[in-house]
Amino acid sequence: MSQQRGASRPNIVVMMTDDQGHWAMPHRMPELVMPNLEELLGDALELEQFFCASPVCSPARASLLTGRTPSAHGVHDWLANGKNPRGHEDHPLEAQPSTPEVLAREGYQCALSGKWHIGHSREKAPGFEYWYAHREGGGPYFDAPVWAEDGSEAQEPRYLTHAITEQALDFLRERDADRPFYLQVNYTAPHTPWEPEHHPAKYRDLYRGCDFPSVPREEEHPWSKPRHLDFEESFIDPVPSLVGYCAALSAVDEGLGQIRQELERQGVWDETVFVYMADNGFACGHHGIWGKGNGSYPLNFWDSSVRVPFVIRVPGGARGVSSALVSATSLHPTLCELAGTVADPDRYAAGRSLRDLVSGRAQPTDEMVVVHSEYGGGRMITDGSWKLVHRYRGPGELYNLEEDPGEKENLYDEPAYAQTRQRLLDGLEEWFSAHERGEMSAFKRPVSGFGQVYAVSRGYSDEETYRPLREEYRHLQ
Repeated sequence: MSQQRGASRPNIVVMMTDDQGHWAMPHRMPELVMPNLEELLGDALELEQFFCASPVCSPARASLLTGRTPSAHGVHDWLANGKNPRGHEDHPLEAQPSTPEVLAREGYQCALSGKWHIGHSREKAPGFEYWYAHREGGGPYFDAPVWAEDGSEAQEPRYLTHAITEQALDFLRERDADRPFYLQVNYTAPHTPWEPEHHPAKYRDLYRGCDFPSVPREEEHPWSKPRHLDFEESFIDPVPSLVGYCAALSAVDEGLGQIRQELERQGVWDETVFVYMADNGFACGHHGIWGKGNGSYPLNFWDSSVRVPFVIRVPGGARGVSSALVSATSLHPTLCELAGTVADPDRYAAGRSLRDLVSGRAQPTDEMVVVHSEYGGGRMITDGSWKLVHRYRGPGELYNLEEDPGEKENLYDEPAYAQTRQRLLDGLEEWFSAHERGEMSAFKRPVSGFGQVYAVSRGYSDEETYRPLREEYRHLQ
């Protein structure tokens, strides 16, 4: 039951980065300069085992907003939008209640500044009143493709990270002070490109002379071939790419500080739920690949791709670090309950509210918890001790995370672990049978990691819906 409209309800800010690995946090990567995030970490709760629902942007973001797995909401790969001439102005989450829709019904003023990438972004998505949106999913940091207020195509002359921060600040200064607000600040950083011309010298200079000793230099993995051309220079010399990657994050950190300062100036910081997180992970040489889930073929589920930063500050809530296993599908019901309402009843709901945990009302129990992730014909399950990856076509993987946290030794075909493998396979099948919609299932579809053109609900053939692998990699399917 929702609170009365006049009752005190917290504001909510969700700050999301694009392609930030769990490892790319200042307390895990000493080279990374993010003092404002470090300050937040000292006054918030970090969920250190937070897993995205899919290791690529569009399905990961759709799951965050709906609480559903990709095989229930139908967003299976990154959405091509304007990058494909056959693309339509799809709205794949239509009729699937999202966080802003639920909160808007409760009187929240909802705003987006930055990347949407869950369908076409020309017009406001349901629930939003304020809208400053990137046209695509990535691209240059100067003259970035955005939508003008009249819905026409435009280029953003400002450094994009600055523009996203400044538009978020504009909303905070212009908002209705008599209503609680929900603000998504969705940066494209630290997504490529990383060349010097894309990031101001003030951020790149923070890493002058740094050779990033905390980042592993591993032999290139055979599965990296489909993305090798995209990151050829990074494989040869990782330092320039790491400078750009970290510079992009330092610019985000500056934005975090500015937004916090504005909330403090308005006297509402202590009335605001503040979340810092990433949509999916990313590898900068980890496991011998550069990229995320589609940084390899077969599409991968290593921790560098599926485990993401998640920090939440709830007024009067929990502080410190929690090792609870958490799925990103839990964000939607959690934010709804923190706002004093509940998510709409949904038979496909994959997550559960973490309100009591993040509010400090409850401690994690000894209940067995598993987390799932999927990407096309691959599905993952982990109970914290073991991780299993099952593929419709392709190799299986099984890792003993307690003895092999780096996921180096695949035990899938080892007879000694057959019982463990079968237990996890049974659990995976049982869970997905309860949480997927048959017509939306991704498991047997040709998702390649090179994009989705149409919403599944349009009924186009799979050959039309999913962009094929590039010709030179087609034999890998």
